[in-house]
Amino acid sequence: MRRVIYTLSIIMFALSCSEYQKALNTDEISVKFNLGTELFDNEKFTKASRLFAQILPQYRGKPQAQKLSYMQAMCFYNTKDYNSSSYQMERFVNSYPDSEKVEEMAFLGAKSYYLMAPVFSKDPENIKIAIDKLQEFINTYPDSKLINDANELIFELDYRLEFKEYSIALQYNVLTDYEASIKSFDNFLVDFPGSELREKALYYRFDSAYKLAINSVVWKQSERINNVISYYNSFKNNYQESKFMKEMEIKMEELVKLNNI
Repeated sequence: MRRVIYTLSIIMFALSCSEYQKALNTDEISVKFNLGTELFDNEKFTKASRLFAQILPQYRGKPQAQKLSYMQAMCFYNTKDYNSSSYQMERFVNSYPDSEKVEEMAFLGAKSYYLMAPVFSKDPENIKIAIDKLQEFINTYPDSKLINDANELIFELDYRLEFKEYSIALQYNVLTDYEASIKSFDNFLVDFPGSELREKALYYRFDSAYKLAINSVVWKQSERINNVISYYNSFKNNYQESKFMKEMEIKMEELVKLNNI
């Protein structure tokens, strides 16, 4: 019995492959459209996409064009070809603004940019583009059921930008380039005033200033000590109960003893 089932399975697979190859090679666009739709409905997105790509130009301006464009866009999205899905979905939105699928296409097109954005990269441009696209969706469809999803994606992308800038500033500290670290933390605190990383940023700015001061040439030391005091007070005013306070107080005592302030 098992052998019979296995044999039948092989035969069915061969027939389906043969049908697909015939559809790829035929000049009849309706055959490609119908089989492509069947494959799409059965989540055979790669095969369906190949057929759709062959007939998209011939269907432009015809009633089936909207459905075909939608299916092709979803094929790209479901096969993780996000560069193609973002392009195809934006094209769909522009071509069929009154479609019942337009909101879905607008969101998934924006999400495609999110999915292309690197988790961490020296170049934040792709992250910024993804944020802009998601914000554009929110502005265009303020009553959409997908608003919360879009906001969550933006929140995550914002954090990626914050973490990137914070990590760069911290790396300068590790590399003992304290002036660059202070400047980078200053920029971070201006650019991301409400960041969850603000406490750490303020601490490591202080730490960089402290290390710069204690290793400073004499003629610059007074100014740099004043900066340390300023950064200490800024931190204390905002995070008096912080786990960093004890260590900062110790450093301040050492600084006082060293320089007889």
